[in-house]
Amino acid sequence: MLTTQSPPITNTRATATLDVGGMKCAGCVKAVERQLKQNDGVVAASVNLIAAVAVIEYEIAAVNPDALAEKLTARGFPSQQRNLESRSNAPSLADRRRLEEKQQLWQLAIAAILLILSGIGHWHHLGGPEIPVLSTPWFHWGLATLALLIPGRELIIDGMRGLRYGMPNMNTLVGLGTLSAYSTSFAALLMPQLGWECFFEEPVMLLGFIFLGRTLEGRARGKASAAMEKLIALQPSTARLLGETREGEDAGIEIPVELIRVGECARVLPGEKIPVDGEIVTGKTTVDESMLTGESVPVAKNIGDRVAAGTLNQSGAIAVKVLRECNNTFLARIVAAVEEAQTRKAPIQKLVDTVAGYFAYGVMAIASAVFLFWYFLGTHLWPQILTPEMGTMAHGSMAHGSSVGTSPLLLSLQLAIAVLVVSCPCALGLATPTAILVGTSIGAERGILIKGGDILERVYHLSTIVFDKTGTLTRGQPELTDWQTDNENPPPNPLPRGGAGQVITNNQILQIAATVESGSNHPLGAAIAKEAQRQELTLLPATDFHTEPGLGVRATVTLDRPLVACLGNRDWLAENGIILSETACAQSDRLAKNGKTLVYIALDGELAGWFAFVDPLRPDAKDTIARLQNMGLETILATGDRPEVAEAIARELKIDRCVARVRPEQKAELIQTLQQQPQTLVAMVGDGINDAPALARADVGISLQGSTDIALETASIVLLAPSTGTLAEPTLASAISAIQLSRATFGKIRQNLFWALGYNSISIPIAAGALLPGFGIALSPAVAAAFMAFSSVAVVTNSLLLRYQLRMS
Repeated sequence: MLTTQSPPITNTRATATLDVGGMKCAGCVKAVERQLKQNDGVVAASVNLIAAVAVIEYEIAAVNPDALAEKLTARGFPSQQRNLESRSNAPSLADRRRLEEKQQLWQLAIAAILLILSGIGHWHHLGGPEIPVLSTPWFHWGLATLALLIPGRELIIDGMRGLRYGMPNMNTLVGLGTLSAYSTSFAALLMPQLGWECFFEEPVMLLGFIFLGRTLEGRARGKASAAMEKLIALQPSTARLLGETREGEDAGIEIPVELIRVGECARVLPGEKIPVDGEIVTGKTTVDESMLTGESVPVAKNIGDRVAAGTLNQSGAIAVKVLRECNNTFLARIVAAVEEAQTRKAPIQKLVDTVAGYFAYGVMAIASAVFLFWYFLGTHLWPQILTPEMGTMAHGSMAHGSSVGTSPLLLSLQLAIAVLVVSCPCALGLATPTAILVGTSIGAERGILIKGGDILERVYHLSTIVFDKTGTLTRGQPELTDWQTDNENPPPNPLPRGGAGQVITNNQILQIAATVESGSNHPLGAAIAKEAQRQELTLLPATDFHTEPGLGVRATVTLDRPLVACLGNRDWLAENGIILSETACAQSDRLAKNGKTLVYIALDGELAGWFAFVDPLRPDAKDTIARLQNMGLETILATGDRPEVAEAIARELKIDRCVARVRPEQKAELIQTLQQQPQTLVAMVGDGINDAPALARADVGISLQGSTDIALETASIVLLAPSTGTLAEPTLASAISAIQLSRATFGKIRQNLFWALGYNSISIPIAAGALLPGFGIALSPAVAAAFMAFSSVAVVTNSLLLRYQLRMS
């Protein structure tokens, strides 16, 4: 299985996605995976039943994905490699589902007609009149034959094909049961001297219940994937390409959106979806971004503002310059991330798939054992089950028109067929992917990208959550509150002076600092630059910029003469051989205890001044920390700031522990140290840029900057929901929503698996006749088929309840 923790794929390897049809149960999933993995050069393969895809990692020189698709097709799983050309030519997911539902309804309609005719033929068993012709065994033979040849033909062929290639599945079990009932009844019809009873109604009823269950299950699956289909449908299929002028009333020429290129311009009229990620070059409007951000209030957009594909242009005609091609838009990356999540399995599913791979073999072995037991031993130990009285009792527990035969052979055969039919590998196969499908789709709707079932399981077992400070617990927009030179508290060495011999002023210190930070994108540097701009201070000539992440910046700035300026924290100054005076240390300690972040500036190796910043806490930070602690999670603050600042914030937010003066690479080491403790799974919440190593190292990385490429690549959970209407500023409370969604989804997986395993554990013994000697209760094959169909529908329906459960919570 491919995970975010696996090493990057080298240029000798690649990944491919195959659309795989014909999968009906977990046994099919295991069979497809086995068929793929047994090819030399296939490194890994992961197959998803609900999404009907297989993702493979392979050696480029040894494997041709198209050849793998052809091999799967020959084995009864119609497959095609997914690429841009095939996706554009192939029918959409919704179209394929409608076609499948139409076929299922057709099969169900024919089976229902045959079932009604069979019921009319057995009307006399319920006290009604015996209808000529319709009550004869030959008529029921005809109905059973039609049931096998028309609606049941594909099912039986697929089941026998699976058995031939060593890949038995649910169709194999149903096919064996149906053919066994039909063959035995046909033998009884041709050779009445055997004294056997015909039960041609069993194949008809069995197939009827199977197709009813699959139709209901298909409808439920459609509801489960509806959110994903809506997400895919948001991408417009066409765009209006403009000429060079972009002016006037040029409406543009309409072309497929995949043909538009970066740098070209598209016209978007009011009420239309924006087809590309781009920048507005003419016009102004308001844009509904709720489909990506969850923010219901439209956002005003002017020239220079960026817009995202799939959002709705509301009020004005605009021209948009294309910044990304259609397969690389923000929406396309969200869809790709959700699709990837739906193919990745929870570790608990590995065991289920392993069991499912041998499930059909196990059921066939049990059915054989049941037949041999009752034929050679059971009917001799409990002969009363063959008496008319017991037969009547058992008849009451079965479908109408069917009874336990008085022949040991018929009884043994009916119980063996019931075992084949009642077992349901389909419920096992649907347990995990349906829950993941619903959970990840809900997350995408709410601006939360969860990258797979393995993430859901890790979140469920989380014990510790580590927070970055700047941009995570705080707004990430620090404000410069005060600054000054060190003239009032001079160090032992003379202060640097300007060319005229004057002591450098506060404004000159600010001007130098803004110049040094012009080569950096750090939030503290942005605050310095903003203040310098407010005071209309121009940048000075500067060269030799050097940035050390987590420490500071160095550059050579010319102020009458060249000065080597170092701007950063105390550790940065120490690395450059600059020692703070006791007076300067005392003053900075006093500010730090008030929660202010200190940045020092040194010129030519001597301390020249300092800057104090306040980065306001997010308004929901305190409540978020408290709620996480109520959920049983230990909270830790990890920051590169001074201990005094970190402790002040930790006290205010009541965080359990804080670790200060931690560089970005040291955060990953901190995560690793925490993970070495017994039964400790660690989540990291950060901004997805400087915290990328820690996000990748953590068991669960949660990024609060969902629009950045690095976040989509390194974080396990990406938060897109905004706090101020912009794509890049989600609320901290979204992290709680992500954890709650993950826990609720994994809880559904556990419920589904409990139901699927529990159902088979109880139904198979009952079908095998465990209650027959003591209570006279047995299952006819038709009733067994009804139970089997119900189990699959129950699993999918339970997954759908996740949406309503989250609404109520």
